[in-house]
Amino acid sequence: MTTIDNSMTGKVVLVTGATNGIGRVTAMALAQMGATVVVHGRSQEKAEYTVSLIKEETGSNTVDYLLADLASQDEIRAMAAEFKQRYDRLDVLVNNAGAIFLKRKESAEGIEMTFALNHLAYFLLTNLLLDLIIQTGEQYGEARIVNVSSGAHYGPQIVLDDIQSPGIYSGWLAYGQSKLANILFTYELARRLQGTNVTANVLHPGFVASGFAKNNPITRPAMALSSIFALSPEEGAQTSIYLASSDEVKSVTGQYFYKSKARKSSAASYDEEAQHELWKLSKKLTGLTNI
Repeated sequence: MTTIDNSMTGKVVLVTGATNGIGRVTAMALAQMGATVVVHGRSQEKAEYTVSLIKEETGSNTVDYLLADLASQDEIRAMAAEFKQRYDRLDVLVNNAGAIFLKRKESAEGIEMTFALNHLAYFLLTNLLLDLIIQTGEQYGEARIVNVSSGAHYGPQIVLDDIQSPGIYSGWLAYGQSKLANILFTYELARRLQGTNVTANVLHPGFVASGFAKNNPITRPAMALSSIFALSPEEGAQTSIYLASSDEVKSVTGQYFYKSKARKSSAASYDEEAQHELWKLSKKLTGLTNI
């Protein structure tokens, strides 16, 4: 067991996809800093194990969990409501959960699964919790939204008329588009949050050896081989931890980070019309009307 450093004592953090990989490492590190950490997962068994592991490793007693399949908008709404019942502040939201699907699937709402899980889950959960995040920023001086994207966003364009990909489907292209959507969403969100004490930033964690893509039998051998050259989850989580906790980025917003440094994202990600149109489409697909 290591010693809590207390730099985030009193703060409440929610990390999605936190039962393995960089999500778990991020949650562990923020608990180590004294934050109350809420671990999100799909499996109760994995969530309970993660909570017990974090408590054992850090000595923190302020670790909790919430369950939801983030591909289901109903479950996202239920999780957001449950969070608000339990907590009266949210200092840091880390949107981390994601996956790749090489065969086309649809969510419960009939939305292409990669887009539903990797983008719309970020959009819906963030907006459902945004009033609490803004309130926290006003009351305590700051609050942060940290979105995990990927270097896979370089190259793809967002074609909003064809985002559902009902015809020819490419899992890797759908993944790249969803990661570009993470950045477009972050930039639009940061602009909308101007004048508040809430920042929104997005990051590329690097190529990380984790559970990512192991849901696809076709990619398992390739991922296992390439993981020899990959970053460890501990290395990959460093930028998420940095953006969630460092005083150096307390007032920084609307930026793309890699290796804890602000970088240029793809040219397509700076298209303000695309940012705005993606927001409008996301509102329509999630049924949000008051944003």
